[in-house]
Amino acid sequence: MVSMSEAPQALADLRREIDAIDAEMVGLLARRLGVVHRVLEVKQEHGIPALLPDRVEDVVARVTRDAAAQGVPEDLVEDLWRRLIAWTVAYEEQRLG
Repeated sequence: MVSMSEAPQALADLRREIDAIDAEMVGLLARRLGVVHRVLEVKQEHGIPALLPDRVEDVVARVTRDAAAQGVPEDLVEDLWRRLIAWTVAYEEQRLG
């Protein structure tokens, strides 16, 4: 157990670790958005709509399976990905016109 005098330093160390993970996650989101831009080009070229419901469900099913395999709460992952996908679809719809 951490003593009260050690707690602030222990929290500071853990917060730095979380901050580093957050920075990695932002980097991954930037990479994902880069791919979304390439997807947009293909969708524009072929007249494909932004929302493809079957694809959404496939993605959500895959990430929740991955979450379960890694001990991450499935509901957390499902909520995050549905929000991420909804934002992405709205972003694509704005650009597809």
